[in-house]
Amino acid sequence: MTAPGPGKGKGPLAPRPGYEVGYGKPPEATQFRKGKSGNPRGRPKGSKNKLPALNEERMKGIILEEAYRSITVRDGARNISVPIARAVLRSLAVNAAKGQHRSQRLFAELLSAVETSNKLLYDERIETTITYKNDWDRELERRRVLGIIHLADPLPHPDHVRIDMQRGTARIVGPATKEEKAKRDAWMARKADFEAEVEELQQLILTEEDPGMRKFREEDLARSRKIVAFLNKAQRGEG
Repeated sequence: MTAPGPGKGKGPLAPRPGYEVGYGKPPEATQFRKGKSGNPRGRPKGSKNKLPALNEERMKGIILEEAYRSITVRDGARNISVPIARAVLRSLAVNAAKGQHRSQRLFAELLSAVETSNKLLYDERIETTITYKNDWDRELERRRVLGIIHLADPLPHPDHVRIDMQRGTARIVGPATKEEKAKRDAWMARKADFEAEVEELQQLILTEEDPGMRKFREEDLARSRKIVAFLNKAQRGEG
């Protein structure tokens, strides 16, 4: 029995008379209908090229995340894990040390930019510290002249701000917050107790005959002396 040829079949997939089925010409029953999508569910509306919201991930965040993602690199005879940013800079520095002019120029530019930024930030901090100290010195002198005693001293106190103009450094040797001042005041309140403890231990050591107990008391004495010295230094504003 011979299979029916084109145009001779029956059923829903049979082509209409005069319609030739072949390459590029599928049966009419399997073709897409005009005005009707072949993928009715399709891509969700608005999904194409959707940008993240302001509180979501942006390019800056992606760059920083990638820059500090750890990778494994070879360091001599061992493998170490370092951030990508460090690995890239290390490779750049190595190439510069090997004499590659482009790497040398780029590394020098990066180093100069970082040092300049640090210098500007450092100068700003020094200037801010000097202004703070001078302003509060004048204000406290004004209070003294006018007899104003009910106002609390500033934190940090200008007397505790140490500025070395030759070295270009500034540091605080006293409490800088209320919490730090409370702790410092609590220790200062016990200063007399530690001084009395030092005198008592000194007397006990003189009369102690047991070597083991004498060593124990000497260790206590050393600790108490250290605390007293620290409190004296803090009271003088030296640390």
